[in-house]
Amino acid sequence: MVTLRPYQEEALHTVLNEWDQGVQRTLLVLPTGTGKTIVFAKIAEQLVRSGERVLILAHRGELLQQAQDKIKTATGIESALEKAKDSAVGSMFPITVGSVQTLQSDRRLERYLPDHYNTIIIDEAHHSLSAGYQHILDYFSGAKLLGVTATPDRGDKKSLGKVFETIAYEYDMRSAIKDGYLCPIRAQTIPLDLDISKVGISAGDFKAGEIGDALEPYLHEVAREMQHYCRNRKTVVFLPLVRTSQKFRDILNDYGFRAAEVNGTSKDREEILQDFDEGKYNVLCNSMLLTEGWDCPSVDCVIVLRPTKIRSLYSQMIGRGTRLHPGKDHLLILDFLWHTARHELCHPASLVAQNPQVADRMTEILADPDMQYIFDLLDLEETAEKDVSKQREEALARELREQKNKRAKLVDPLQFEMSIQDADLMYYEPVMAWEMGPVTEKQAKLLDKRGINPDNVECCGKAKMIIDRLIKRQQAGLTTPKQIRVLERKGFQHVGEWQFEAAQKMIARLASNHWQVPYYIDPGTYVPLDSLTDDWNNL
Repeated sequence: MVTLRPYQEEALHTVLNEWDQGVQRTLLVLPTGTGKTIVFAKIAEQLVRSGERVLILAHRGELLQQAQDKIKTATGIESALEKAKDSAVGSMFPITVGSVQTLQSDRRLERYLPDHYNTIIIDEAHHSLSAGYQHILDYFSGAKLLGVTATPDRGDKKSLGKVFETIAYEYDMRSAIKDGYLCPIRAQTIPLDLDISKVGISAGDFKAGEIGDALEPYLHEVAREMQHYCRNRKTVVFLPLVRTSQKFRDILNDYGFRAAEVNGTSKDREEILQDFDEGKYNVLCNSMLLTEGWDCPSVDCVIVLRPTKIRSLYSQMIGRGTRLHPGKDHLLILDFLWHTARHELCHPASLVAQNPQVADRMTEILADPDMQYIFDLLDLEETAEKDVSKQREEALARELREQKNKRAKLVDPLQFEMSIQDADLMYYEPVMAWEMGPVTEKQAKLLDKRGINPDNVECCGKAKMIIDRLIKRQQAGLTTPKQIRVLERKGFQHVGEWQFEAAQKMIARLASNHWQVPYYIDPGTYVPLDSLTDDWNNL
């Protein structure tokens, strides 16, 4: 049996609670390497113990086998298999692990009553928008649904909010690294311009065939760069085509590496993977075969020579090297300069940055020719966050100066966010469909009443988050938007971080001084040392 980590335990209970609250379709987001299969195995166990039948869907044979193995290991429960010649019809096992390619056929579906399964769990749920998954979900329409994925987005820009009502729980790669459950990541940008500016787009991403053609002239240069960084590392290289992967394997061997290659038709694939795991090879090339369902924790270098705009795909590739392993203190990503007019390309920053502005700043620093050394991604994110925050504060200061003579009754949401230094608010982006709707009349009235200008709130989800913050701040005895407006107009900084009582006392002091700041107070540097007492040592 398996003991869950704290975040896994929290994820399990949060998902079950979502269903208890009446949510039918919810999403669980856990980064590659943090045990998502273990979590949904334990969720399935809870459901089975309450008398339910559970269907677990996946789109690859490796994922099906992994699910069956982890369910047995984590819970002791056997599961049936619905794939090709294997059928779960008539099985006594309460859990079925099924191939979406098999079950999407009406002939296979109709062997089951529409209410046969109480709950469906989709592994790698970013694939769930496909017609095959939707056909199965429509057939078992009464079943509860859990989607499990490393990233809640998809390259064709369709929102998973069309399938799922909520995100029950999300644990990101950044938190997993900080908590010690994934290894630190370092990145090195290689100043080798790879021109893909003329490569076309298909299904939301670069065309693999054209990427392969554009990449081939650079393979020898890439191999030479790898000699500097990869000699003493276990490296996985992702390439766009099988022929490109095989060609690069041969080039690497010519440069003195012990390189192997695997693809979907490799008859000795299992043997090669085993030999790589045991150290017979030190570089493993593949054409996107190893993005899902393969684990080798000793991998300590990943090279993506298949540029992508799809964050989930990029995360899966890098995730091959993020697991902990004895003697491994970090994962190295070698990031090449892809020359393209499109700016949506994924880079190492995409893995940990909490918003696009910080990711862009991180990528700028990594690509700076004067900064050519290896960066720890979390340290780099902290630097970029400070840079972006400074830029935002400067922009806010300019805006406030422009509105200096406007006696606005309400606080702009941007000023509120910056004042309370809430990154989740500042970089909020709606994910679920309901979040994208307009601010409701009820929300607008409540925001107005509490001192926030509802006209400048972008959507319903953002309004809900602001209202939640306002309620929690009131309970914690922190400043109100109206206090923030009064004091920050007088030049005080980050009043949102003050206590309510400290702000009230300062406002009273200003009022008694004809609304002028006393000469002995510098509002730009003033910080109340105690919100409950008038600390004159701070003057």
